[in-house]
Amino acid sequence: MTTTPAAHLHPTSTAEGAGSVAGVRPRRIYQWPLALFGGAPLPGQEEQINATVEVYGPEFGPDTRMSPLVFLPGLIGLNEHWQQVVERVCDRVPCILFQSPLLKVRGDMASTLGWARITSEFIRDSVGRPAILVGSSFGGHVALRTTLLVPELVRGLVLTGSSGMGEKSVISDSSVRATPDWCQRRVSELFFDQKHVTEAEVMRAFMELSDRGNARTMLRLSKSARRDHLTDELHLITQPALLIWGKQDIVTPPAACRAFHRLLRGSKVVWFDQCGHVPMVEQPGPFAEAIARFAGEVATLAGP
Repeated sequence: MTTTPAAHLHPTSTAEGAGSVAGVRPRRIYQWPLALFGGAPLPGQEEQINATVEVYGPEFGPDTRMSPLVFLPGLIGLNEHWQQVVERVCDRVPCILFQSPLLKVRGDMASTLGWARITSEFIRDSVGRPAILVGSSFGGHVALRTTLLVPELVRGLVLTGSSGMGEKSVISDSSVRATPDWCQRRVSELFFDQKHVTEAEVMRAFMELSDRGNARTMLRLSKSARRDHLTDELHLITQPALLIWGKQDIVTPPAACRAFHRLLRGSKVVWFDQCGHVPMVEQPGPFAEAIARFAGEVATLAGP
């Protein structure tokens, strides 16, 4: 694999330098070919699949004290969903947005463990040093599985609305009904403030799930998350963990957060009121401040 490690990334001219973060120029946007350890291709894939990676903030290398933040989205999440957080924090902490095409990977790799294997190779190959994983929903579950799989590559964890406790899934039906009304209901469940339920978000979900292959993969990933209970393994995680949760999250409710807090030793919780499943969208300012403080604490623990 020939991807340049993020530790050596420099600004590039991409489409007028535009990334998903409004008002902040990325140092680089690139496509990372999904792969396993050593660059091995994914089994069962008929064509190469790429993740979109955006890098923001200060340069970092092996001797940089501050660990980069690697953002992992949920099942149909986009890099742009992190934009209001990243624009507030990237002047202090390196930020790497890893928009993985979750619905395009088929077969056995369409699972929490499969995506943990892919994510671990991305950190090893393209980040080049241990990172703080910031995972939303399914992305949080992948962050936890990645930490259990390759603890040496993870410096800390930030989880928001993470699955892993056998909680309700947004895709709770036995089949995905890709109609605009069905997608409207599913997207509405994510937010406390319904102003965020835009026609664009609903239609994007509708277009994604109108593809039968994508819909089948969505169901497979959702079932994988529900079946992959982490209760008996979380005590093995020793990295610092920050839980950021909406009090009105109906997808992964507060009880799930309290269970994570009890099982992840030394973890801290930040609660947001009047907030649902995606606090990085509904409460971006406080979210950014919370992860900036956490990144500083992790740096202090790591020492000089």
